[in-house]
Amino acid sequence: MSQQYADVIVDISSEKLDRTFQYRVPEYLKGRITEGMVVRIPFGRGDREITGYVISLSEEPKYDAEKTKEILGVENSQETVESRLIALAAWMRENYGSTMIQALKTVFPVRKHIAGKEERHLRLKVSRAEGEAYLEHCLNRHYVAKARAVAAVLDREWVPYGIMTGEYRVTAAVIRGLLDEGILTMNAREVYRAALETTAETQHTLLTDAQRAVAEDIADEWEYRDRPCLIYGITGSGKTSIYMELIGQVVERGQQVIVLIPEIALTRQTVARFLTRFGGGIAFLNSRMTPAERYDQFKAAKRGDVQIMVGPRSALFTPFPNLGLIIVDEEHENTYVSENAPRYHAREAAIKRGELENAHVVMGSATPSVDAYYAAKQGIYRLFTLKERYGGSRLPEVSVVDMREELKKGNRSILSSKLSEAMEERFDRGEQMMLFLNRRGYAGFVSCRSCGHVVKCPHCDVSLSMHKNGKMICHYCGYETVQVKECPVCQSPYIGGFKIGTQQIEDVVQKAFPQARILRMDLDSTKGKEGHGKILGAFENHEADILIGTQMIVKGHDFPNVTLVGVLAADLSLNSSDYRAGERTFQLITQAVGRAGRGSRPGEAIVQTYHPDHYSIVDAVHQDYESFFEEELSYRMLLNYPPCGCMMAVLGSGEDETHLEMAMEYLKKFILKLYRKSDLQVIGPALPGVGKVRDVYRRVIYCKHLQYDTLVMIKDQLERYIEINSGFDTIQIQFDFNK
Repeated sequence: MSQQYADVIVDISSEKLDRTFQYRVPEYLKGRITEGMVVRIPFGRGDREITGYVISLSEEPKYDAEKTKEILGVENSQETVESRLIALAAWMRENYGSTMIQALKTVFPVRKHIAGKEERHLRLKVSRAEGEAYLEHCLNRHYVAKARAVAAVLDREWVPYGIMTGEYRVTAAVIRGLLDEGILTMNAREVYRAALETTAETQHTLLTDAQRAVAEDIADEWEYRDRPCLIYGITGSGKTSIYMELIGQVVERGQQVIVLIPEIALTRQTVARFLTRFGGGIAFLNSRMTPAERYDQFKAAKRGDVQIMVGPRSALFTPFPNLGLIIVDEEHENTYVSENAPRYHAREAAIKRGELENAHVVMGSATPSVDAYYAAKQGIYRLFTLKERYGGSRLPEVSVVDMREELKKGNRSILSSKLSEAMEERFDRGEQMMLFLNRRGYAGFVSCRSCGHVVKCPHCDVSLSMHKNGKMICHYCGYETVQVKECPVCQSPYIGGFKIGTQQIEDVVQKAFPQARILRMDLDSTKGKEGHGKILGAFENHEADILIGTQMIVKGHDFPNVTLVGVLAADLSLNSSDYRAGERTFQLITQAVGRAGRGSRPGEAIVQTYHPDHYSIVDAVHQDYESFFEEELSYRMLLNYPPCGCMMAVLGSGEDETHLEMAMEYLKKFILKLYRKSDLQVIGPALPGVGKVRDVYRRVIYCKHLQYDTLVMIKDQLERYIEINSGFDTIQIQFDFNK
């Protein structure tokens, strides 16, 4: 039997994750050691015994086999949260394609050691009676500053150093003197950066009969089969209330909870609701936090100072020692898909972590992904439905405006006459409105009306966008140049921006309604750390009449005074080169429409489109998910797209276009030679949506098969083929599954 070797890491708390050490696996441990397991190993010159984590197993020695040390034993009693996260990383590496180091750096996102933040505070070192006597002494001698300091600690027991020097105006020299005299003592306690203020009183939301039934049925599922649970509830049906009921049950058992949300913009409103319900023990993550703040949140979770972590997909890897529940809110969102290797889907990774941790998984959406709903129909997930809005409010009245007919009538405005009239009515009644557009910037692209030339970025295969400041900007790499006055190809002066963007909509609305107070929310207006919170807070406080924005304004927000939603050109997403285009469009329109009428007043939504007969738009207008699902699934079945089939994308990138194309052709030939059966479909190499970014070229090969395991096998063989061929040294290869 061949010798087995284990790659072991000894430090997962710092940037040393990519430093591994290889050890021989003794005969008696073969078959017992798995990835993530804690083992005892000899380490260093003195062979001192330490513990490490197994991250991979192989039969090939990296060094002289005779000099490779042997594992001493397995720490069966030391299954830790780190070992379970390493096992999750191994699963991600195998199922999504990446190196183990890349997977480890994903599940351990806080790598650099950051010093903890300390708060110094002052206390009495002597007894209270002695302190009062010393205070009397200071007053008699007119030691005013000393008297203030001693009186403060007598009154408050302990006083932060900063408050003593600031609020009480006691100098550092006076404090030092009191410390030297032995009257006061100074201690330091660790505080967490970006810690949330807790609420003094908690409020329990009463569940409706329908919500209570779902919560009880989920608890029954946990007890008997414990499948992942999917809550399909229409917009405004109160899925969050059910989440909080389930969270309360888990926290009461002494376990912790991870709540995944798709957008940074949701954090503020979601956390506020959770604080009101639970009072404290909640932390949150978002991409705009500093490394120090993220470090503190993870450390607080591991120490048990936090019971609930709220955040985007990276929050899935919170090192909770006793994880009991993972909630994936708005599970259909594509922000749950990582763009870097391993290109994992947070929904699937959450289910796997639930298996490893014996934790429950609950997902929810008003527009479930076709994949999740299909799994529920197959019995893989347990499906629960909510068909009524919370509090008795009704779904909004929805109407469709065919913009082709508007053009025939001579209306060239972004706003249809019907939408303009509805907006005027809301101004008169003092109600709020939201206008949604799924585009960014002042102009989509700059084109010549004479010859059709589109001005593109010299570094990326995408068009430049025109902005108000007279600049043309690439939204992929940030390249900027001045706006052109004539076409660079035919020299025609008739060149300009295809003007459909949130900034231009704001200009049109302000001109049509001078009295309007307008807020705009998109990637450009929310660049600051608190950008989302400030805009949403202002709108919630009725400091604006209209909120104009991109996709981030239609996802999960609850504004009771919004009675009108205008969906502007949402069918643009139908033109994307993505087999999920119909699904994305249905979800966007349904979510947008669902923002209206969530309070006591009835709501209205107006959908402006050039494709009023497309099934995704018709079904979204009628809020008919089942009809959309059946028609969409029929197309997926016809073409073997997920979830009816499986698909793997082999993504290649490199600076030499010719070399990249040759490398991808070799990969295609290897795939066809490796798997000769006719049930595998191979497409490409082809250009992806964007063929070049920052002077790096891109190509893609698509493989379609009914069995996921077959594609994983092909991926494994491709990884070995790439590893032993030096021609791929300058080519980066990534794998994407079912995206």
